[in-house]
Amino acid sequence: MSKAAVFTMKIEPDLRAEFMAAAEANHRPASQVVRELMREFIQQQQERSEYTAFLQRKVDTARKSIRTGQGRSNEVVEADFAARRARLADEA
Repeated sequence: MSKAAVFTMKIEPDLRAEFMAAAEANHRPASQVVRELMREFIQQQQERSEYTAFLQRKVDTARKSIRTGQGRSNEVVEADFAARRARLADEA
């Protein structure tokens, strides 16, 4: 991968000093650490985006099932689980 681009940023002197010391203590160039941090950030953002899309699909599916009459009301679900809890309590 070509490393032709230059990235300049302003940070506090103390933060820079601590970062440089930590990179040096790990025997790694600061630029390598920054690249890894950038890759991790990008990966986290992609995962967040994918998860948000997954949740939206789940919500859309649930809403569609309710519109088509396939959903169950909260009262029915609560009653079913109350009955299950009672059965389990009796078995214990």
